[in-house]
Order: sequence, then C-alpha cells, then structure tokens
Amino acid sequence: MVMLLEWWSGTDCTLYTDPESYHKYGKENAIVILNHNFEIDFLCGWNFCERFGVLGSSKVLAKKELSYMPVIGWMWYFLEIVFCKRKWEEDRKTVIQKLLNLRDYPENFWFLIHCEGTRFTEQKHQISMQVAEAKGLPKLKYHLLPRTKGFAVTVQCLRNVVSAVYDSTLNFRNNENPTLLGVLNGKKYHADLYVRRIPLEEVPQDEQECSNWLHKLYQEKDAFQEEYYRTGTYPAIPIIPPRRPWTLLNWLFWALLLLYPLFKLLINMVNSGSSLTLASFVFVIVMASVGVRWMIGVTEINKGSTYGNNDNKQKQK
Repeated sequence: MVMLLEWWSGTDCTLYTDPESYHKYGKENAIVILNHNFEIDFLCGWNFCERFGVLGSSKVLAKKELSYMPVIGWMWYFLEIVFCKRKWEEDRKTVIQKLLNLRDYPENFWFLIHCEGTRFTEQKHQISMQVAEAKGLPKLKYHLLPRTKGFAVTVQCLRNVVSAVYDSTLNFRNNENPTLLGVLNGKKYHADLYVRRIPLEEVPQDEQECSNWLHKLYQEKDAFQEEYYRTGTYPAIPIIPPRRPWTLLNWLFWALLLLYPLFKLLINMVNSGSSLTLASFVFVIVMASVGVRWMIGVTEINKGSTYGNNDNKQKQK
C-alpha cells in the first residue's frame, strides 16, 4: 500500500520539522500522535515510517474490526498490532499487556495512535464539542476531543523505553480530498506533515495531568491547522525525506513470484475448454474484486464507523 502511494500515485509528502529533530527520526523509539481527518491519513503515517526505515517495526493502536480483514488484518495480528474494541473497561487489560510486550522489542519502533478515536466528520465534531462544553474544555475547530485514557496508558507502559512523542499534524494542499480509491487509480496528491518532537520526560506521569497535557496538545494542533488554512504552510522548515526503493522492490519480487503461476493457471484453464472451470475462475475474480472494494470502503469517511455519533451512545473519555 505504501508502494502504491509513493510509486504508483507519486503522492508528494513534505515534512515540516525542526532540523535537529529530523536527524533523530528512525533512530529512537517514539509514540506518534496523528490527526484523523482524511481517508488516507493512516497511509501517510506509514509513508512517514518508511522514509525513516521503521515501517516494518511500526505498531498501531487499531480498532478490533480491522483484525478480521482478509490478509491485511491477519498480517497485522502477527505483527503485534494492538487491537481494541474501543470499550475501555474491556480493552484496558489487553492493551496494557500488548504494550508491555513492546518494552523488549529488538528494533527501533514507532507506536502510531489516533487519539481522537475515530475519523473526523461534521456530525461527530458537533457531538464532541458538546461534550467539551459539558466538561468545561476549550472547543476545537479542526479536531475531535481526544480520548486520553489510551494515550495515558501508552505513556505509562512505554516510559523509559520510548524517547519522545512525535506530534504529527497532516493536511493536503489546495483543499484536496484524498481517497484510497484515488491512490489506486494513480491520482497524485500533495501532503504536508508537521512533526514536533517532544521528549517523553515532558509528558506528566500522573494520569489526570497527562490527560490535561493531551488536551493542551490538541489545542495547539488546532492552532497549527488554523495557520495552515490561512497561510498554506506550517511553522517549520520544509524537508522532503528521500524516497527509498524497498517498497517497490518488495512489491516487484512478490508480483513476479506470484503472477507467473497465476497466469500459467489461467492459460491452462482457458485451454481446458471446461465451462465449469471458466465459470469458477470468473466467480473467484468477481469475489476478489468485491473483497478489495469492501476493504477500500473501510477507509471511506462516509462509510466510517458510528463510533462518536449520538446513536452509538458512546461516552467520551
């Protein structure tokens, strides 16, 4: 998927960051906080990982439903991705255990987390701001109210293992509305990612203080988004990390390895002349196409989860 973004669609990802912090990326363990406004924001997060050589060791706090996705979900399971049901009473024990397992991980890793818990929509934003008002918290314009318990537990479990928090704010130029289907069709997008490196020592240990710290961070993220919409840039030096060839080479290797026997099988089926065989093959292709379209639908905002909506009756944490 990262190969499709980088090499097929040719999407540009410009990084805005402090040059001193830039040289530390990929050389330390980190918690990466991402905003959740776009259909391919997760893909841009992986692109960020790949540019600094930690894509293979990146971890994500993801919703449980994704673990059931064919191939991708199974792969994530064996890559020690942390899945949650988004019901904290049920998730707490599982999430803590998975996070503690990362303490002796043998390579540098980045743990990616969307603290908002769900993708931004106008309906969810309106409900989220009602909760903010009820709790006496400042309202946000471009983000949902962050759910703080998952982040606080992540910091507690990975303290003294993780060196920093990477506060990452993503946007797209010219009001582009990127989609995974657009990437598959080869459409080029222009992403800007603002990353601030915050030493983990600056994040409070107390859960309530950590919660207040995260709320303040999202107020700052909101201000950065406001400035981006006004000026078209972030307050840092733009850097384009060099594109690495490994995702392309990996894809080419597996494509060549798997497509040859597949085409050979297709030729043999055509030569057999059996109507039943050909019908079976067409059925498999149709089902595969439906499956791919369903997986794309998981990323579409208008088909996203109801988590955070009134009818879901989820309490903001």
